[in-house]
Amino acid sequence: MLSSTLRVHLGLCGMTVLWGLSWPAGRAIAQGLPLLSSSAWRFSLAALVLLTWARWSRSAWPDLSPKQWAGLAAAGMVGVFGYNIFFMYGLYLVEASRAAVVVTINPVFVTLAAAWLFKEPFNRRIGLGLALAVLGAATVMTHGQPWDLFRGGVGPGEWLLVGCILSWVGYSLMAKRLMAGVDSLTATAVTTSAGCVLLWMAAVWVDGPSVAFDGLLQVTPHQAALMAFMALGPTVLSYVWFFRGISALGAGVASSYISLVPVVGVSSAVLLLGEPLVWSLVVGGAMALCGVVIANRARP
Repeated sequence: MLSSTLRVHLGLCGMTVLWGLSWPAGRAIAQGLPLLSSSAWRFSLAALVLLTWARWSRSAWPDLSPKQWAGLAAAGMVGVFGYNIFFMYGLYLVEASRAAVVVTINPVFVTLAAAWLFKEPFNRRIGLGLALAVLGAATVMTHGQPWDLFRGGVGPGEWLLVGCILSWVGYSLMAKRLMAGVDSLTATAVTTSAGCVLLWMAAVWVDGPSVAFDGLLQVTPHQAALMAFMALGPTVLSYVWFFRGISALGAGVASSYISLVPVVGVSSAVLLLGEPLVWSLVVGGAMALCGVVIANRARP
């Protein structure tokens, strides 16, 4: 029998693989389907599966307080609705391989904020590793010229990815607060459902009702398979595993697994989408990965 801690770590490893594959899959969807409408349909399937799973796994719905309902809804607004707006529009403009490396610095800001808000461990070696990770991500964002960050040389796609980072940091920290008394499956089901409602509102407003509701009829089998994968893998399973990791290990440790996402994301984007493997991507990605590993190993 596997220990509970080992199961949590294995779940986070699975999350890493699924999130890595989500970048080329999301890029393929973003290039061929309306961004908001496809996200709304994807999260509709994810919410349906999560709510069914949550109800099937227990005899009654969890008894949440109004404060918990409000907190989970707010987390869904930030981590599901906000993150996916930035995610899909960012992938429309930026290659999947570069995008996957840029979000490597998610743990940087989660660790800093968790150390400040929750008094999670922080020392000089952690700071050095995080600084190296930021420099590596900046190298990828600017095609090997990180000084361009100070000269306005970063495009809108890269800034949308920064929005991804900020949304995920907020989501991780809110999840840490909300996990007291709320299991990971319930938290994931409620936040996904709340984000789904907002995505539908945005899809109807931006894409129009005809595109939002009738566009699914024009989806090819390949696009439908990609949307199903994005709903069930990177959303349902990965979000549950991530919440479980935050609850058991802390926000900083759980988020450190995101450092492995670029390994899967870059390799799958190169192999599946034929994206180029340029030197700034390799060097910057290695710096970012090494920085997060150093920071993670420096934890007491």
